[in-house]
Amino acid sequence: MSHSDGLSGMNSQNKLLFLTGLFVICLGAANILSAAKLISIFGFTIDAGIIAYPLTFLFTDVISEVWGKGTSRSVVWVGFFANMLLMLLIWIGGILPPSPVWGNQELYQAVLGAVPRIVVASMAAYLISQHHDVFAFHFWRTKTRGRWLWMRNNLSTGVSQAIDTVVFGAIAFYGVVPLNVLVGEIILAQYVIKLSIALLDTPICYLLAGWARGFGATGRTAEFGGAG
Repeated sequence: MSHSDGLSGMNSQNKLLFLTGLFVICLGAANILSAAKLISIFGFTIDAGIIAYPLTFLFTDVISEVWGKGTSRSVVWVGFFANMLLMLLIWIGGILPPSPVWGNQELYQAVLGAVPRIVVASMAAYLISQHHDVFAFHFWRTKTRGRWLWMRNNLSTGVSQAIDTVVFGAIAFYGVVPLNVLVGEIILAQYVIKLSIALLDTPICYLLAGWARGFGATGRTAEFGGAG
C-alpha cells in the first residue's frame, strides 16, 4: 500500500465514509456492550456501553464542523437504521433453533435478547440527543463565528449527553426503580461519567477536524465544500 492510499491520502468523500463507519461501529458497540456487561466506576454500577457511546458525539461534531449540518443529520439517520438492522439480526439469531451441541441459548437470550421498553428508550434518546447535538453545534458555531471549536464541541455534547441520559432513564426505568435511584444512580452518575469522557476527547476532535480538512505542511485546507 502506498502512502497515498493510507489515511492521509484519502479524499474528502472517503474521509467522510471513514468517520461515518467509526460512528456506526461505536453506536453498535455501545448497544451490545450495554447488554453484555455491567461495570463499576467510582462505586457506581453502569453498563459497559458508556465507553463507546460518548464517542458518537465526537464523530458527529467533526462531521458537522467539516461537512455541515445536513451531512451530519444524514449520518445520524444512517446510524439509526444501522442500529435497527443490528437489533433485527440479533433477534433473528436468537429465534433460530440452536444446535443440539450448543448449550448457550439461554445465555444468548439473557445477554442479547432485547427488552422492548429498553429498545424504545434507546432509540428515542438517540434520535433526540443526536439531532440536538447537530443543532447546538451549529448554533454555537454561528455565535462564535467559526472560532473556538472546543467550546461548541463541549457545549453541544454536554447538553446532548444530558438529554440522552434523562430521556433513556425516564423511558426505560420510570416506575421500575425508586425515583431516588433513577435520578441519583442511573441518570446523574451516568451523565457525570459521559461528560468526563466528552471533555477528554476535545484534543481528538481538533486532530480529527484537522485531518478531515486536509491540513498539510502548507496549512492550507483541501477540497471541501465548507461546513455550512
